[in-house]
Amino acid sequence: MQKTNDLKKLNLIANTIRQNIIRMLLAAGTGHPGGSLGMADVFTALYFSILNHDPKKPLWQKRDSLILSNGHICPVLYATMAEAGYFPSEELLTLRKLGSRLQGHPHRETLAGLETTSGPLGSGLSQAAGMAISLKMDKKKSRVFCVMSDGEHDEGNTWEAVLFAAKYKLNNLVCFMDRNNIQIDGLTEDIMPLNSLKKKYEAFNWNVLEINGNEISEILVAFKAVHRLNDAPTMIICNVIPGKGVSFMENDSEWHGKAPNKEQAAQALAELEQQKEYLLKSFMLKSFKRIKQQIKKKNRGIQ
Repeated sequence: MQKTNDLKKLNLIANTIRQNIIRMLLAAGTGHPGGSLGMADVFTALYFSILNHDPKKPLWQKRDSLILSNGHICPVLYATMAEAGYFPSEELLTLRKLGSRLQGHPHRETLAGLETTSGPLGSGLSQAAGMAISLKMDKKKSRVFCVMSDGEHDEGNTWEAVLFAAKYKLNNLVCFMDRNNIQIDGLTEDIMPLNSLKKKYEAFNWNVLEINGNEISEILVAFKAVHRLNDAPTMIICNVIPGKGVSFMENDSEWHGKAPNKEQAAQALAELEQQKEYLLKSFMLKSFKRIKQQIKKKNRGIQ
């Protein structure tokens, strides 16, 4: 699959993914929009710019692996995989249906391109660390990427994996944390205060970067920086807005796990379509300004 760093293309892809998430959840009548919408930019960057993968050869031996630890945000994973070409986009509307390949949490044996089955929060990093150390033992250069939530840091299993990855210097392990500050019962800092996760990971001898996870440019810059960091696993803390792109869902823990009805879905899709039009206009304006600057430079050269 051809990668791109074109921010216009990537932002438009993220918008399409968000729209498909809304359509999926409306059809299913159940699911998790908050985290899915919030992480659309991260998944876009991963599948269209960062990961080495081939939708036509999902078992390619040299592929990078992506582990989704917080499996409840699988709508964004499915929507991204469909956009990348793993399966037809029409299949997205089967989310959570009986017999569907797109189950409420990813099930590895039902869909090509899924590396693990996820469900119990806190287990994804352990899976990813195990895969990363096995790659090192086999002297393979592939990498393991783990997407995980902030809320699952309430789970002790997470911290066991953090210790393990640091001890064995798993520099082929890169994690993206969905730091959206909400979980099913409310705000993370009210349920079980996490405080500074950056300081905690640094204390556990990880490389840590903290970014705006809703800015694709920052995600790409952060990943480039990974290659210059110490011989250790890396955590990229992505500060994101849950429900990103839909005004009435943003920063509202109520939308952690509630599907929109027809009226709400229509409003959400209308807002996202407006954002798409704005993106197109803003990028066209930037291109026009660059062309004008180039013409001015040429004219000065002629004089």
